[in-house]
Amino acid sequence: MEMRRMSGGSLRAAGYDARERTLVVELTAGTFQYGGVSAEVWRRFSTASSPWSYFRDNIEEEYAATRVR
Repeated sequence: MEMRRMSGGSLRAAGYDARERTLVVELTAGTFQYGGVSAEVWRRFSTASSPWSYFRDNIEEEYAATRVR
């Protein structure tokens, strides 16, 4: 999975696997995987003017996270 550098808040990088519908988000506190994420959510997150706000409002509270690192 290709990770894309992101900034703002605690964000460091994020990547998305469309086939598996899996989002991986690297934060200062660790790396987390979110399952069942649609391609549309990824598109909106990766192109948001404030990805940190989008993450907190639409991903962090809506999807179950698994810590991977």
